[in-house]
Parts: sequence; structure tokens; C-alpha cells
Amino acid sequence: MGGKPFGKAPGDGDAPGQGEFGGSGRERARRRGQGQLEAQVLAALHEASGPATAAWVQDRLGGDLAYTTVMTILSRLHTKQAVTRERSGRAYVWTPAADEAGLAALRMHRVLDGEPDRDAVLTSFVSALSTHDEQLLRALLDRAADDGPATGSPAADDTATHRDHPSDEARGG
Repeated sequence: MGGKPFGKAPGDGDAPGQGEFGGSGRERARRRGQGQLEAQVLAALHEASGPATAAWVQDRLGGDLAYTTVMTILSRLHTKQAVTRERSGRAYVWTPAADEAGLAALRMHRVLDGEPDRDAVLTSFVSALSTHDEQLLRALLDRAADDGPATGSPAADDTATHRDHPSDEARGG
């Protein structure tokens, strides 16, 4: 479009060491994404010997994060059901809701739930599995089928339908 770039152009009144969007390059390089912060907070909670306070998590992460940032991340994790909280006086103490594998499974479910074409996502995922992972998944699905469908579980209700999915033929299944 040939227009002026978004934000200030370098030299348009910027303080020394500041870039197009303000802040030093060092500051921007130190910034962590939300997902990375969530992972670090969860890792700290997994290291705790029991329920932990936000102040404990902040200290465990080196103290370079503001207390309010730690609280925001913990609250987001609580909304995602990745952590539980319990009142302790005027504050909360926080505990991971599941082990690392359980949290990874929870994230995978959220990704699937957020996609409009669930079948396409699962097909793509399964077709990229290693032979070992595919065999493990087949064994788990067989075991779940032997145990019978869980009452009210959409995943269990769909097991028979998805087992004979066209993607099985593509993989030689």
C-alpha cells in the first residue's frame, strides 16, 4: 500500500534505544508469551510440596514477574481448569489439577473443541503418528471398546463411528 508503517518510524521522537513500538530491544527480547508463562507457572506448582501461594510461585520463578502477572496467569489457568484453588485466609493457595500428561491431554481437548472440522484435525494428527504411537493409540482404543462406552460420553458414543473413518483406509488400517 505504500503508506507509513504502523506506529512511529524510527527517529520520530523515540528515546535512544527504543524501537518502533517503544521499549528497549532487551525488554522485548525478555518478554515471554502467555503459553510460556503458563507452562512455567504450572512447572513451579508441580515442584511444590503442596498447595502454593502466588507469592511462592513468583519467588520460584525468580521474582522478575510482577505479583499481579502471576495472579493473572493463575486465574487464567483456573478458568482453563488446569489448576485448583482454595482459600487460605485472605489469599488462595493453588494446586495443579492434573499431572503433566493430564494437562497435555486437556490442552489437546481444547484445541479439538476450538476447531470447526474436528474430523480433519484428528485425521491429520493420526496420519502423522509414528508407528509406535499409532500402535499405542490402537491398543488404547481397543481397551476402551472392551470396557464398553462410558455413559453420556460423546467420545465413547462416537468410538464406533470414528474407528471406521476414511482416514483408516489411507493409513492401511
